[in-house]
Amino acid sequence: MQRALVLDAERKSLMPCHPARAKELLKKGKAAVFRRYPFTIILKERKGGDVQPVALKVDPGSKTTGIALVAEFKRGKEVIWAAEIEHRGQFIRDALLSRRLLRRNRRNRKCRYRANRFLNRTKKPGWLPPSLESRISNIETWQRRLGRLMPVSSISMELVKFDTQKMENPEIYGIEYQQGELNGYEIRGYLLEKWGSSCVYCGDNDTHLEIEHIIPKSRGGSNRVSNLTLACHKCNEKKGNKTASEFGYLEIQKKARQSLRDAAAVNSSRWALFERLKKAGFPIQCGVGGQTKFNRVRLRLPKAHWIDAACVGTFCESVIVGNLMPYQIKAMGQGRRKRCFPDAFGFPKAYAKRSKTFKGWKTGDIARATIPKGKYAGTFVGRVIIRHRLNFKFGEIYVHPKYLVRLHCADGYEYGDVASSVA
Repeated sequence: MQRALVLDAERKSLMPCHPARAKELLKKGKAAVFRRYPFTIILKERKGGDVQPVALKVDPGSKTTGIALVAEFKRGKEVIWAAEIEHRGQFIRDALLSRRLLRRNRRNRKCRYRANRFLNRTKKPGWLPPSLESRISNIETWQRRLGRLMPVSSISMELVKFDTQKMENPEIYGIEYQQGELNGYEIRGYLLEKWGSSCVYCGDNDTHLEIEHIIPKSRGGSNRVSNLTLACHKCNEKKGNKTASEFGYLEIQKKARQSLRDAAAVNSSRWALFERLKKAGFPIQCGVGGQTKFNRVRLRLPKAHWIDAACVGTFCESVIVGNLMPYQIKAMGQGRRKRCFPDAFGFPKAYAKRSKTFKGWKTGDIARATIPKGKYAGTFVGRVIIRHRLNFKFGEIYVHPKYLVRLHCADGYEYGDVASSVA
């Protein structure tokens, strides 16, 4: 269960409280709702209070990023708030590709004369493609929000590998140093995720899996991760010196050559994300994926993005997860930038309105509709889609603004517990 974030009368962050406690304070009139997502209350009279150090932990991903706030109590470290952010990088890439194709077609048709232009645009230092920039901006936005609503004292993220072996045992050397305590965690973890944690030949997932070469080394195969898969001991021996296609599994060799786009996206943006988080002014700690999985497996925690975030960093003695349900946050953007909507041939067929707001409302605002009578009489909560006319679209129906009460202003994100339609 997610805790409610708490601010004092001067809008300074306090430790979060149990939802039952927040409900009690609201019922007695000692607090008011400050923000709906994430749910935050503000105390009307109290000023200041004791707080524990809270670490903001981030597990960056190409499609989904896990965020966890971990506080240190007497009973140990506990996750007090968590979320999973779904990025829209692939959507941005597809939109830019579509625009590029339309512009290319117009130029090839030579509908109008335009002199050639070269080097008319320059890129700023540290420029990233919009699809990667959106991922970093999402994480940076939520770091700033949580920094205002929680007493964050440090940040941890997956980035680099610290030489913990030399720190603990300066005399270690040779093959012992090369293998170390985390031997095989990076490659094995990647293969488990890629091949579904089961034998690729018989599908058995209830036995010990061995790392197996798709093209045997005796046949010219390499140790590259694209030539590795997982198989049980029985299938590994039966396959012998054959390739996967000779063994009757041609699809295995095809899947081994699949795109590594997600890994490349994370690898290209990790240092930029590190520099952005570093500017927040908090002490920042980094860790590698092998260390994260080592902590999670040793603590016997299930696989999830927010749990991986809670395990980021150096050796974790204990992390209390409980029955916490993370926020499901989906990046939606701040509306469309394009002012012209083309047809299938690239010619304009409609134009966007000049203003993105109407009567103080904006598409994406979360509101409560109280309809007094008619077919849809009742109270509903959902998102508003504005129309520059009397009625707004509210789920599957149309509602006049006088029946709406705004609960949360559109901030570019969609939250999992918001009704997308009116039933």
